[in-house]
Amino acid sequence: MTIRALVFDVFGTLVDWRSSIADDAKTLLSPLGLTTDWDAFADAWRAQYQPAMEKIRSGQRGFCKLDELHRDNLDTVLSQLGWQHVDASTREKLNHCWHHLEQWQDVKEGLSLLRQSFILAPCSNGHIALMVHLARHNHWHWDAITGAEIARDYKPQPVVYQASAAALGCAPHETMMVAAHSDDLKAAAHAGLKTAFIARPDEHGPGLGESVATGPVDYSAKNLIDLAKQLGCQ
Repeated sequence: MTIRALVFDVFGTLVDWRSSIADDAKTLLSPLGLTTDWDAFADAWRAQYQPAMEKIRSGQRGFCKLDELHRDNLDTVLSQLGWQHVDASTREKLNHCWHHLEQWQDVKEGLSLLRQSFILAPCSNGHIALMVHLARHNHWHWDAITGAEIARDYKPQPVVYQASAAALGCAPHETMMVAAHSDDLKAAAHAGLKTAFIARPDEHGPGLGESVATGPVDYSAKNLIDLAKQLGCQ
């Protein structure tokens, strides 16, 4: 197996979106006298994610960047909570919190090790500016930024994986998708990429993430440092 490039899912695989969004929502909304289960708030916002992207994948809506979808989804969640009075400035600040999510503990070291031997890039549904800001916030070094914006579509559409490989000058079979989500890896495999599963058992709360892949993968690792070891990056 000749792998030249690794492309990464970001939300959940590299960053702990749930805790990050819950903390930021509490920080921004509590001073307005609002209170709720902030983890549940993060879950409710994230629950709007796939339905919003499906409108684009199905052709019901033209392609737009994830910031726009996140903002629409935020408005929906605030309305469901009866918090329509939250002002536009606060909504924009809260929406921008997706640009500075905190990474899982192993990620910075793991990416550094993997970069010794492979081209690295995100293959995320997040757009280029969002990926730049997350990288700068968490001190990651990408060789390029690929994913939804260059494909003008959203995962798990095959074009997102294939366009990401092509942008790096690699054939799909020379590119490996790294993710904590079995459905993402299944789609990548169908698009011709190799696959590596990363366990993130606490992504959706303690014990509520994926600990093992639910389908066949080329590699399975407990974290990025473990994957680097398996790939001979020391």
